[in-house]
Amino acid sequence: LPIYGDAALREISLRLDGVAPASFEVDEAEFAAAEQAVSAELRQAMVDAAARIAVFHRAGMSQGYAVETAPGVQCERVVRPIGRVGLYVPAGSAPLPSTALMLGVPAQLAGCREVVLCTPPRRDGSADPAVLVAARLTGVHRVFKLGGAQAIAAMAYGTDSVPACDKLFGPGNSFVTEAKQQVAQDGAAAIDMPAGPSEVLVIADAGANPAFVAADLLSQAEHGPDSQVLLLTDDAQMLEQVEIQVQAQLARLSRAGIATQALQGSRLILVDSLAQAFQISNRYAPEHLILALRQPRAWLDQVEAAGSVFLGDYTPEALGDYCSGTNHVLPTAGAARAYSGVSVASFQNLISVQTATAQGIAAIGDCARVLARAEGLDAHENAVALRMEDAA
Repeated sequence: LPIYGDAALREISLRLDGVAPASFEVDEAEFAAAEQAVSAELRQAMVDAAARIAVFHRAGMSQGYAVETAPGVQCERVVRPIGRVGLYVPAGSAPLPSTALMLGVPAQLAGCREVVLCTPPRRDGSADPAVLVAARLTGVHRVFKLGGAQAIAAMAYGTDSVPACDKLFGPGNSFVTEAKQQVAQDGAAAIDMPAGPSEVLVIADAGANPAFVAADLLSQAEHGPDSQVLLLTDDAQMLEQVEIQVQAQLARLSRAGIATQALQGSRLILVDSLAQAFQISNRYAPEHLILALRQPRAWLDQVEAAGSVFLGDYTPEALGDYCSGTNHVLPTAGAARAYSGVSVASFQNLISVQTATAQGIAAIGDCARVLARAEGLDAHENAVALRMEDAA
């Protein structure tokens, strides 16, 4: 792509997606057609979801801070939006307008100068209308009909059509995740996190509702054949009841084939105790962690690593996927041990600022000189010494 640009994009898109649009970028006519194609009910649901996402994300925004660390020495952190960001909205097995909301809302709140969005084209060469409406609802005006690793490469390196972005965001399959990691390693663009195939881990006790637990397991399994779902319970009867419910509910799903493939790589595990369940969970660091326990909040302190946590019977993971307000772009494959989900801060830089007066350099200059001498950096010491002499 860095060499052949748009020509390479067309060749790859035709081979992998079966279509190569004459223009990758969505024009105003297609945006207008999307508004007509989306039902009023769906549009209102997206408006409502976006509002709750904004409420939650606005509450966590950093305003920066300033502190005097010594007389005459002030240190600050100022917040600045990342200039141009690239959002990836997958559509491998189904279009995901909710992901456009999850990425677009915090980017808008952060005040990024330019937001670019890529989503795979449909067989007729158009973009999914719901994704386009979601993009417009969050102030995203540049959308490209590109999917997979090629979309990530295009946003990282840039082509004649697609602008190069400073940072890339969004989930995807294993190929998208690998592409994100490669462009980050190349230094072409920063990335939010490794966000690959979906995961859920449920910790359930004897009082959990087996139908609810099974429904949550299946809601992740239907994402794709490479999704992973796990149940940890200290109650053998609960395990058996959940297995029965999984089979009963699976038969009614329109995506039963996909869910069945995912279940083949998933596990229902009987543990010795809930304490052991949390030890396993913290090592696994799931994307989604559901605590189907009688006193879920009492156990929250035991959670050390997870992308997003769901407490109690009436908090299905699906609420977080769509409209509770938290973000559903989360670290996977154990990355939650070190990464957090997307937030407004993900779209911002925190820049350190310091100011020292004559009083300030007199107060801390000797400290700097001693450390500079210890490290053998004479120019560092001299830069401080000259100012101390001038301020004396």
